[in-house]
Amino acid sequence: MTGGTLSLKWTTDKEPVSYRSGEPMQFKLQLLDDGQPVIGKVIKWVRTGDDGLSTQGEMVSSSKAPLTITTSIKKPGFVRLEISIFNEDGSPAKNETNDPVKFHGGAGAEPEKLTGYPEPADFDAFWKKQKARLATVPMKAVLTKVVSEKAGFDVYDVRVDCLGGKPVSGYLSIPEGANPKSLGAQVYFSGYGVRATRQRSESGAIVFQVNAHGIENGRDPEYYKALENGELKAYAFNNEENARPETSYFNGMMLRALRALEYVKSRPEWNGRDLIAGGSSQGGFQALTVAGLDSSVTRCLPGTPWCVDLGGMNMGRIRGWRPDYTDALGYYDPAHMGKRLKCAVAIDAGLGDYICPPSGLSVLYKNIKSPKSITYIQGGTHFQAPRDATRQTLRSK
Repeated sequence: MTGGTLSLKWTTDKEPVSYRSGEPMQFKLQLLDDGQPVIGKVIKWVRTGDDGLSTQGEMVSSSKAPLTITTSIKKPGFVRLEISIFNEDGSPAKNETNDPVKFHGGAGAEPEKLTGYPEPADFDAFWKKQKARLATVPMKAVLTKVVSEKAGFDVYDVRVDCLGGKPVSGYLSIPEGANPKSLGAQVYFSGYGVRATRQRSESGAIVFQVNAHGIENGRDPEYYKALENGELKAYAFNNEENARPETSYFNGMMLRALRALEYVKSRPEWNGRDLIAGGSSQGGFQALTVAGLDSSVTRCLPGTPWCVDLGGMNMGRIRGWRPDYTDALGYYDPAHMGKRLKCAVAIDAGLGDYICPPSGLSVLYKNIKSPKSITYIQGGTHFQAPRDATRQTLRSK
């Protein structure tokens, strides 16, 4: 993680997600300034983990050998390491945006042995019922052509009727002059928050960029701010709504996601074969849901998906940033959807991401039986990763 010209070189004595339970994990740290070792800065660290243990310490940066932190975890799971840098006078070292220099990373032991929280016994029956409910609403779409941000594409502001009190809302992009049945399709879903949907255009593909809330596109910032502070404030975190699966905010969101997929498949330009579902964080959550519920999806690209392994907090794992667990939310857990995927899946997991903890993404990976990969990013948080971050990828055919 850089701080002005400060950077932290970070390595482990073996690949970070290859340790055995109880095996020592060695983290070697060296603070650099423009590539040269820095002397005299205080490095403070905090170690937490899926074992519930917490330790901390501090060291002083040196021009000699890298500093070493050694820890372990006695059961399958992940260790989290949070590192902060301080000046000689005790003040936090700052980066170019005047924010404290920090580094979040970690390592894992035997993630393949992690088990998820039990899914609801009627999981499939519930979703069969939801899809039947959705089918009662005719798929009526209203398209308004807008100016394309990229030459060679026709772009439309789209609204499609749906359940849940809100339509599907998003931008649809199609290459100009596309023939019937000539294009693959890509549906991308949005991360947490209340914001304008953006256009997205790809050569040779229908692309539908979907808003999570069924709200209007292209409005002024005040419109989205009012929703964020009003009816959509802290959405999905209401425990009373989450007491029942059909009153959870996720119900309407996922029905809109399914309807978005249905709409794209109805386009005359779709070739009937190639269909990608993707998105990051909450977008990855939605992508995994539609891929688990619609076997037409041929590839799923969930970047650091949100709300995976929702019940993991009940098993002692670090909970991440997510709603309180209820049995009703078990119907929405992407870890359960993973068991139902038929398509190829590529997952990203930050070893310093504790909005979407790597333990949960490992449970998801384990549950998937179709071709899959997971890439663990050292120093990757939910929002960024160091430019020179090391990556460890696991694959299964």
